[in-house]
Amino acid sequence: MEKKASESLVVMTELVLPNDTNNFGNLMGGRLMYWMDIAAALAAMKHCAAPVVTASVDNISFETPIKIGNVVHIEAKVTRAFNSSMEVHMNVWGEDAIQQYRYKSNEAYYTFVALDPNGKPRKINPLVPETEDEIKLYEGALRRRQIRLILGGKMKPEDAEELRALFIK
Repeated sequence: MEKKASESLVVMTELVLPNDTNNFGNLMGGRLMYWMDIAAALAAMKHCAAPVVTASVDNISFETPIKIGNVVHIEAKVTRAFNSSMEVHMNVWGEDAIQQYRYKSNEAYYTFVALDPNGKPRKINPLVPETEDEIKLYEGALRRRQIRLILGGKMKPEDAEELRALFIK
């Protein structure tokens, strides 16, 4: 049964407290990655209706630090489902609730694998993108997956047909 990308949307909100920050009053990267992992796992579970485990985390570039007392908004949504794995894209926003402005902190892709009752990978539902953004993310997901597989030593570069098509005409 196909599921829409929008059905997996999770928006998680956290307040940055002193215990979450470094000596500069900025949210620690590790704490943010922890929250992102939770939000992404919830989105993946909503898509596949099964327990999931994190398989990979793509590059996370911290564009703007989030300060103590600010609010963190993590928007996570499944971008594409493969056989037993799925890619989740996240946008992270900081918000100064007192000054009333919101700013982009970072974005990332996490990959999750759905598990059956025996803890083994299980087949998951295909994903249907609807909006222009969802379609763009869906179409790029196969290339991102091939890059992950090559970097993880699970695919030979010459077998990455989707990537080769970008460079060889």
